[in-house]
Amino acid sequence: MNWEVWMNEPWAQCVAGLLVLSLVALVAQFLVERVLVRAVHVMTRRSVWEWDDILFEQRVLHRLAQATPSLVVQFGLRFVPALPAGLEMVLLNVALATTGLFCLLAVSALLNGVQEIYARTEHARTRSIKGFVQLAKIAVFTLGGIFIVSTLIDRSPLILLSGLGAMSAVLLLVFKDTILSLVASVQLSTNDMLSVGDWIEMPQVGADGSVVDIALHTVKVQNWDMTITTIPTWRLISESFRNWRGMQQSGGRRIKRTLRLDAGGVRFLDETDLARLRDIRLLAPYLDGKSEELARSNSALGHAVPPANLRRLTNIGTFRAYAQAYLDAHPDIHHDMTCMVRLQEPQPEGIPIEVYCFTATTVWAQYERIQGDVFDHLLAILPEFGLSVYQSPSGNDLRAALRPSSHAGTASSRPA
Repeated sequence: MNWEVWMNEPWAQCVAGLLVLSLVALVAQFLVERVLVRAVHVMTRRSVWEWDDILFEQRVLHRLAQATPSLVVQFGLRFVPALPAGLEMVLLNVALATTGLFCLLAVSALLNGVQEIYARTEHARTRSIKGFVQLAKIAVFTLGGIFIVSTLIDRSPLILLSGLGAMSAVLLLVFKDTILSLVASVQLSTNDMLSVGDWIEMPQVGADGSVVDIALHTVKVQNWDMTITTIPTWRLISESFRNWRGMQQSGGRRIKRTLRLDAGGVRFLDETDLARLRDIRLLAPYLDGKSEELARSNSALGHAVPPANLRRLTNIGTFRAYAQAYLDAHPDIHHDMTCMVRLQEPQPEGIPIEVYCFTATTVWAQYERIQGDVFDHLLAILPEFGLSVYQSPSGNDLRAALRPSSHAGTASSRPA
């Protein structure tokens, strides 16, 4: 069989036409990727905008360029000679489905680019759209998958959609976590309950650190020991957690700690004590004012009044006044926020004196340093007021108390 006879065969013409169409499709893809895509790349690099560079890095145009062969096949099948109608329909459906697939990938890359562009804005520091982008991807791929399958089987997409409607109960069960996460993401964003950078504390899941990522299904928290805790988004709605954002925005972090004083050291101050304590600069104004107040109150009682009826200064009350004055004069204490030293109900472990104030910084290391400096000073100055911290006896204290003294042993060893 010579060449002319062979080319007159319908199947040979069909194969030759398909080969030519395939070659044209590959050449078209090569030209688009090497000419059009590179030209766009050059223009994006020369532009002053940043968003076009991001979209190019996400390969949006590359995904669209990959759909070139299938588009050429769709429009070129009509020119293939002697192509059977059934085969033409199959090839057309496959080409159309392939075009839809690359369009889906382009839309996904576009959504990634939108998220990246938003992440570089100021609003991204407080609110994340990653969950909404993931939800959009789910919707796009679901609808796109229905379109691709319906194209391949040559059926209307409404048939598949009606079948999905009949399987709604099963779909709700399968996508239960996704639906819960979607509702949780909307509530978290609408009520401004959580944002990237917030310090949250959720002991039930072992989370205590800064939020680094908010997605549709999960929230990632980097703990202070540099570990990562992944929390399902819906748990942040169904369970409680502590957000320290208010503390960080206020500019002050609270100090709330007690000193437990030994009740046996509480007493009235005599004139010698008052004269000695007046040398303390922070106490002098308090003692002068309080002494005048007590003198006026006691003078109204007349002379020869029993000491029990007189108002007198106590060492524990004077210590509280000193601690308050010390905090008021401390440069690292936030003076526009609550600051007080209060006496609480005596307990078997001593008399609690609570220091309640706020530091002028929210940085953790500086906060601990300031808190340590404050209580170091208060603990060290207690003996000046005749006070001491209550401390439970240790094993050494009990052994020392029960150990017989050397004098007792010597006396017992003497002969009668």
